[in-house]
Amino acid sequence: MKLIKYDSSYKAKWDEFIKTSKNGLFMYQREFMEYHSDRFVDFSFMIADDKGKIKAVFPANISGEIVYSHQGLTFGGLVVNSHSTVKSVLDIFTLLKCGLKEYGVSKIIYKCVPYIYSAIPSQEELYALFMCNASLIRCDVTTSINLSHPLPYGSQRKRSIKKALKSDLVVEREYEIEEYWEILNQVLNSKHNAQSVHTVEEMKYLMSKFPDNIKLYVAKQNSVVLAGTIIFESEFVAHTQYLANSERGKACGALDIVIDTLISDVYKNKKYFDFGISNENEGRYLNQGLITQKEGFGARAVVHKQYEILIHD
Repeated sequence: MKLIKYDSSYKAKWDEFIKTSKNGLFMYQREFMEYHSDRFVDFSFMIADDKGKIKAVFPANISGEIVYSHQGLTFGGLVVNSHSTVKSVLDIFTLLKCGLKEYGVSKIIYKCVPYIYSAIPSQEELYALFMCNASLIRCDVTTSINLSHPLPYGSQRKRSIKKALKSDLVVEREYEIEEYWEILNQVLNSKHNAQSVHTVEEMKYLMSKFPDNIKLYVAKQNSVVLAGTIIFESEFVAHTQYLANSERGKACGALDIVIDTLISDVYKNKKYFDFGISNENEGRYLNQGLITQKEGFGARAVVHKQYEILIHD
């Protein structure tokens, strides 16, 4: 096997491999990864066999002597095909460590892909990390619903949904995001003195490039947007991003009826509905109020893990 540093001449090969891999996501396609290329120095690699056929790809960026998989993505790690075995993944990790050492890299910060996103079992990387003496340095807790075995909603969520059903709300996919983005940033500013990571222009760009994967769903009352969420949709998972509820929306259960509609109708045939993490401070702080709301819909914990691999070990 050989290690090939990615450049734009490999874009078509990279994207095609992502589409046919067992744990690849649309977020690993180059159009998505490169929308914020001004913020991150790409340091991605492809692993090919002796005939030049791609066997794996490693989405990554570099800062100083540290390689990250990838700071612009929620999670990353090694993307492999269904023919990959434990032995082949062990060999790839060895190749990565040796190759990165030649570039003067001191360590890798490695984000694992949560198991819910894989078409078939794909945890060879966890054993490879163990064999590389990798150290677990961070855990974040996301909350997910197994849609084939959903748990009942909590009483507070049920009451909120009943209130919403009496409030003449309409839940629908929304293609013009400006009104919602204004609500989102108002909420973020009032709660956290922050703004969304993506600007409205960036999100519009991504939605135009991935219309089947990135969608906005909102609740409206008399044509006015009250609440909503961005959905990142992959083959098996519907994942919420940027949940927001206006003051009017809170009064009538608008966000809860959006979520209920997505769970019980729009995405009922997916394997999982995922709410995203409820952590701050590198995973050390758990936002109890936030995770309680998500658990009220029957969601339960799935852990996002990050490891540190020292290249010279």
